[in-house]
Amino acid sequence: MAPAPGGGWPRPVRRVLSLGLFFVVWHYSTKWDVDLYVRFQNIPTPWEVLEEAATQLRGAAFYGHILASLERIWLGFAVATVLGISLGLLIGWFRLAEDTLFPPIELLRPIPAVAWVPLSIMLWPTERSSIVFITTLGAFFPIVLNTIHGVEGIDRQLVRAATSLGAGRAAIFREVVIPGALPSIVTGLSVGMGVSWICLISAEMISGQFGVGYFTWVAYGIVKYSQVVVGMLTIGVLGMLSSALIRLVGWRCMPWLPRGVKDGG
Repeated sequence: MAPAPGGGWPRPVRRVLSLGLFFVVWHYSTKWDVDLYVRFQNIPTPWEVLEEAATQLRGAAFYGHILASLERIWLGFAVATVLGISLGLLIGWFRLAEDTLFPPIELLRPIPAVAWVPLSIMLWPTERSSIVFITTLGAFFPIVLNTIHGVEGIDRQLVRAATSLGAGRAAIFREVVIPGALPSIVTGLSVGMGVSWICLISAEMISGQFGVGYFTWVAYGIVKYSQVVVGMLTIGVLGMLSSALIRLVGWRCMPWLPRGVKDGG
């Protein structure tokens, strides 16, 4: 394996070592019952969590919770993607859309997802639809804001060049505005996916009957701390894979961007 550009170990090795160090610190903190204001006496060890995870993976119920969360997250994220990108392009490019659509978005954006739970229960007829609604809100605001910033950051010289070559308004929007804003859109999608998971888990803990968030909250209620950590790590893995998928698709959609290496490897 070739050495890293910045010297030292290759990047995959460093990443594996980073995870390994995390689990080593966790193991000895629980083994020695560390109590330095942060208390580890009741925290399960990595081995106990691994045993609990193996137990859960042997049953069908845990997979049902995972599938329920995945269905909600991707449905809500799909709705947020369509709405966020469409409105972001309009607001960023058309002044009338900015004046009429942006103020309500800015008014609603600071409201946390948990505050929407009572209203969503009243608005939507089923638990599933109310949780999807909250998940959609979590992804919508990062997507729409990053899309707006992407459109506003387009070099106007590119627009003038396209105009001088005879491009009409529709062609400029299609060939200049959308590709120019795409890097910011992909960033918004990646951030939106992370926020969407936070909103989903919060909603499942408060009003859900299925899902990884519900599983984690019930485990805490019955004092099954190893199950709590299994639920938390499951959320982390699913969220990490979801964001990685978004970045991969975005990378494939932007072949013109340079594939450089960060300074220092």
